[in-house]
Amino acid sequence: MKSATMMGMELRRFAKPDEVRNFEKGKVELLHMGEDVIGRITLQPGWRWSRCVKQIAGTDWCEAPHYQYVISGRLHFLTADGQEFDLGPGDCLHIGGGHDAWVVGDEPFVAIDWAGMGAYAKP
Repeated sequence: MKSATMMGMELRRFAKPDEVRNFEKGKVELLHMGEDVIGRITLQPGWRWSRCVKQIAGTDWCEAPHYQYVISGRLHFLTADGQEFDLGPGDCLHIGGGHDAWVVGDEPFVAIDWAGMGAYAKP
């Protein structure tokens, strides 16, 4: 089922995304719902934005804003102003542009993102 729409409701599943963007050690699966884009991002151990996506984005830092909910794995963030922190399962994050990030440990990082995925990993 691609979608179910009734009385202003839309049901979608990541099992059948509208678009998949693959990049080194990762992918983002996108659902286009109305004017919004929701992404499930999966990043493998060894992934780092500045090594795996920077050349696609063409910027020094990831400039995508993120509203994320972490399903599994751990991600370490470094912001342009020097702040550092980790995310893990159950964490919610809102961050603006100007950051780098990398997977910590041997488990893939998986999160749902409600912002920033529409243009993520696009030139």
